[in-house]
Amino acid sequence: MVTTIRLPLRRILLAVLSLAMAAAGLTALGGQAQAAVPNRWGFAFVDVPSGVPDPNHQAGSWPAAFSVSVTPGAPGETFVRFPQIGGPGGVVHVTAVTNQPVWCQAEKWNAVGPDELVSVRCYRFGGAPIWVPFTVMYEESTGLLPAGTHAFGYVHHNGAAIVSQYNSVGAVNTVVPLGLGVWRVTFPGLGAPAPAGGLQATAVNPTAPARCKVGNWSPAAAVQTVEVRCHDAVNNPFNTGWSLTYQRERAITGAAIPPKYFAYTFDVSAANPGPYAPVPVGINYNSQGAVNTVQTAGPGMRLVIFPRMGILRDHVQATAFGPGPEYCNLLTLWLSTGSQAVVRDVVCYSTTTQVDRQSLVTYTSQF
Repeated sequence: MVTTIRLPLRRILLAVLSLAMAAAGLTALGGQAQAAVPNRWGFAFVDVPSGVPDPNHQAGSWPAAFSVSVTPGAPGETFVRFPQIGGPGGVVHVTAVTNQPVWCQAEKWNAVGPDELVSVRCYRFGGAPIWVPFTVMYEESTGLLPAGTHAFGYVHHNGAAIVSQYNSVGAVNTVVPLGLGVWRVTFPGLGAPAPAGGLQATAVNPTAPARCKVGNWSPAAAVQTVEVRCHDAVNNPFNTGWSLTYQRERAITGAAIPPKYFAYTFDVSAANPGPYAPVPVGINYNSQGAVNTVQTAGPGMRLVIFPRMGILRDHVQATAFGPGPEYCNLLTLWLSTGSQAVVRDVVCYSTTTQVDRQSLVTYTSQF
């Protein structure tokens, strides 16, 4: 009699708990509670100007039967259609993948029917448009993350005001202009006792060539303070739109567990021949507990190895760091071996000359 009563009660309690967690945006996963962040996401390596890009390097929160597709626009312009994830707000990040002094920027993104359509355009230094391969990702989040060491936040700014933002503790991010082409961004509540996390910045401009980077970063216990710097096609400070994402123990898509395989690093010693592991350890995170390393591969080229990664389908973004007008891209498609992801290489430029400069690199897998 006692047994037949306790079993239904246990099931009822579990059902009630599950409903409560669902209402709070939490799910039981791997013994941990995780918020329903992000709402929608997608990434792709666009290696063709038209059609379906590399299936090994595209994934998203859409049903399995769908794929990313791309169509050409004006010279250097590509329309990337992420299927079935159209929605409001969010952020986009783009990185050129080429052996040339080229960068790629987002022009705009918006829902078109059920899809999210992202417009990307690439430029040579000086402002001539050119088509090159690139990586692109879109992510949109709401809700809160449970308390813990992890944190996530983003801002999409149009150069004058915030267009969309997210903060995983529910605080309000702020942006203050500091001068031509310079903004101070604060992520309240996303601080950490020691420097930790990663950053990505991307220019957003539908009419003019622009590039943006992380100019400075002041991590603190209560708040992350980040400086965004933007320049035009010939190194002049430039007021433009931009996207900025802060991640800490979360993938650049905003998710975690899954994916189990994600990592990021901050190459703080760009002149260090290496291989070396950037410190403090919080800026060199690997979800599988391995140690990421960085080493030189030639002037301005940095070889980044993420051990225990390399799980298809996967994605890489990179951004430059520092007060000057330098910019960085990826030399070629990274190598995914199933035991490590090898980014060969991150390449940074001053005008058209390769130079050793600090950079931030992030990796994520679908799984």
